[in-house]
Amino acid sequence: MSQAPSPEHAARMTIASIARLFAEGERIAMLTAYDYPTARILDEAGIPMVLVGDSLGQVMLGYDSTVRVTMAEMLHHTKAVVRGTKRALVVTDMPFLSYGVTPEASLENAGVIMREGGAGAVKLEGGERSARTIESIVRAGIPVMGHIGLTPQSIHQLGGHRVQGKTRDAGRQLLADALAVQQAGAFAVVLELVPEQLATEITKRLHIPTIGIGAGAGCSGQVQVITDLLGLSADFTPRHARHYADLHAIIKSAAEAYGEDVRAGAFPGPEQSTRMDDRTLDEILGRTALDRADGMAAAHGIPLDRDL
Repeated sequence: MSQAPSPEHAARMTIASIARLFAEGERIAMLTAYDYPTARILDEAGIPMVLVGDSLGQVMLGYDSTVRVTMAEMLHHTKAVVRGTKRALVVTDMPFLSYGVTPEASLENAGVIMREGGAGAVKLEGGERSARTIESIVRAGIPVMGHIGLTPQSIHQLGGHRVQGKTRDAGRQLLADALAVQQAGAFAVVLELVPEQLATEITKRLHIPTIGIGAGAGCSGQVQVITDLLGLSADFTPRHARHYADLHAIIKSAAEAYGEDVRAGAFPGPEQSTRMDDRTLDEILGRTALDRADGMAAAHGIPLDRDL
């Protein structure tokens, strides 16, 4: 397997780069990012693909679902992530109803994400139902990542966050969806909340990478929401996620300690403060010998409400 060069010396990853990793049998790591500092850290860590997911609606903006996320919000966060990366391929989710309504609108919105946002690829949900949309966008020269299984933008239709493909008909539909996405020209496909055995079999049948989330270890790669990875999702952690840090506790503890120091007058201290020359301060406040000679009150100097 190839050894990835350090981000500062590597060119920006492309879909061809991802295809090479896949061909060499390297498992592909993908993480979400929604802001400049996080994107910089992930890029420095050598993560080859960074997803600006519409999950930002819930984990960053406090929405109850991804359905409420707008194109303007996706562009805002995409621009920040692109500025924070030098090497990673930045993939941006197309938000709800920005595609699949008309081919013209789908293509226009994908173009805006690439042209204005600076993304390297777009991601959209749906299998057979989205195949024509994927094909038209790919034909225009825009790389597309598919997304099947649990599709969050269809959560109201699906009836909640449930594992998909557990029956014969549902499983066969997922396989058909995966093949349709591949046939339409997608360079990769996300499999979300799919039984691991089925995800493995789908992966075997495709010649493009599968990126799993809650789909087991048999996929070509994995994607996780960064707030789950860092332990920032205190209220709920999906079963498929693993905390690699507990930043919720660390940040909370730091905020509590800061609050205590402010209340006690221990912050800021000398190290966080600057001082000026006392003689200059006396001149500013009218407390010098010259000011006394002019008849000003030496004890208090210039009143605070004096018009200077």
